[in-house]
Amino acid sequence: MTRLLIVDDEALVRAGLKMILESDEELEVVAEAEDGADAAAMVTRHRPDVVLMDIRMPRLDGLAATRAVQALPDPPKVVVLTTFDLDDYVFRALQAGASGFLLKDTPPRELVQAIKVVAAGDAMLSPAVTRRLIGHYAKDSRADRRRVGQARISKLTEREREVLVEVGSGLPNADIGKKLFMSEATVKAHVSRTLVKLDATNRVQAAIIAYEAGLLTDD
Repeated sequence: MTRLLIVDDEALVRAGLKMILESDEELEVVAEAEDGADAAAMVTRHRPDVVLMDIRMPRLDGLAATRAVQALPDPPKVVVLTTFDLDDYVFRALQAGASGFLLKDTPPRELVQAIKVVAAGDAMLSPAVTRRLIGHYAKDSRADRRRVGQARISKLTEREREVLVEVGSGLPNADIGKKLFMSEATVKAHVSRTLVKLDATNRVQAAIIAYEAGLLTDD
């Protein structure tokens, strides 16, 4: 059973999300919060596996709330919710440690599947969304990000760089293994070491670094 916390200032949105998510017998909404200011306390109290975090809230927005949640011991995965698929807040939330993002009009079946994927710790975003989102971010970044990114990936082995490229393309471990002729367990080990060397919290942050370093383009 995957335990969920919904953080959104609109009661109707929370009710709708809960109804959709609990239609799947493997998902349980254990708590709700109407503002980001309550998110960290709710996580400590209820220990959810995944937090669905609204990005725009009146007292404390999803960006600050994500930072607060990620600062906790053994934090849950955070998925930010937005009505704007290229909202600058989303980029900053991903940098703050969020595992991905979903639009509020995501079809119910896709919403449920996305939560399961995030809870399992696999690919956080689809390849198409990953390239569009991070490509847009990279396009708006300053030139010095390239130098910083290249310095960070200099710690990686050639094989780890190959794996990072595929992570940046949004592929899950199983597909990376098939493409690079490695077992899924070996890919998982490479990903774990790469995250440590890059000082990245999750695959999305690693993908951002790959774009910044020039390993990927936004074509």
